[in-house]
Amino acid sequence: MTVTIVNHVVREGEGAPMVLVHAYPVDHRMWDSCAKALTDLSLINDVPPFPIWAPDMPGAGESPVPSEQDCGPRQANGGYGPQAVDALADAYVELVRKAGYEQAIWVGLSMGGYVVLDIQRRNPEAVAGIALCDTMAASDGMGGEQRLKTADACEATNSAEPVMHFAQATDKDSTVKRSAAFIATMTKWIEEQKPAGLAWRQRMTYGRPDLTHVPETITAPCTVVSGELDPSSNPSVMKPLADRIPGAQYVQIPDCGHFSAVEHPETVARALLALVQRVNG
Repeated sequence: MTVTIVNHVVREGEGAPMVLVHAYPVDHRMWDSCAKALTDLSLINDVPPFPIWAPDMPGAGESPVPSEQDCGPRQANGGYGPQAVDALADAYVELVRKAGYEQAIWVGLSMGGYVVLDIQRRNPEAVAGIALCDTMAASDGMGGEQRLKTADACEATNSAEPVMHFAQATDKDSTVKRSAAFIATMTKWIEEQKPAGLAWRQRMTYGRPDLTHVPETITAPCTVVSGELDPSSNPSVMKPLADRIPGAQYVQIPDCGHFSAVEHPETVARALLALVQRVNG
């Protein structure tokens, strides 16, 4: 089983590439500001240029929506089994290997973190470093049924409307998320997604295996990032996760929600540059 990933090379360089795996329900563009900040900071700090990649997850951006032949049959309830996220994780590793690299520094935010943890589970030898941003290792459990409802709604309406709440804010959200600029940008990104791709990513994530045991297996340099106002992956989730990873560096960002790399790109970029420096030791 194979799925297709369209890669976007932000910068060429030497050494293991840093692969930025984006969140739901957007595409690689969510990394634009963070990747630019990372490039600028590396120059300022005399860190030799390293490759920075920002692929589109299958079904997002320019990457096609996988078929059942690509990632295994759907279950009776409409969700995929664990073979779907496994096929996705393997496709990311194959992307790196086809470019001539044995390892990468994997950075995953939210849904991207699930993929990165599955790469660690299936291909730990391909992990030179790892960053987990606003994500979790546990599966959804019964709560995952909402993912299938969202997938059904995206397909039934043939629109992104069922996930537009990601671009909306409340008075409990961060200053940035409540800003007109953030709302406009996030709205544009979501509106430009393929409804079938939005549905596929939810069905794929629904069937991911429980990755609770994976953090303890991480031996490569690791950074864990958490927005203090993240409703699902705040410090109460992320700090215990970091504590389970030997030697992990934990970064807590004030006045920051779920999309830390979009809300505070320079802070996340500093954490990622420090990770690169630890990897290159």
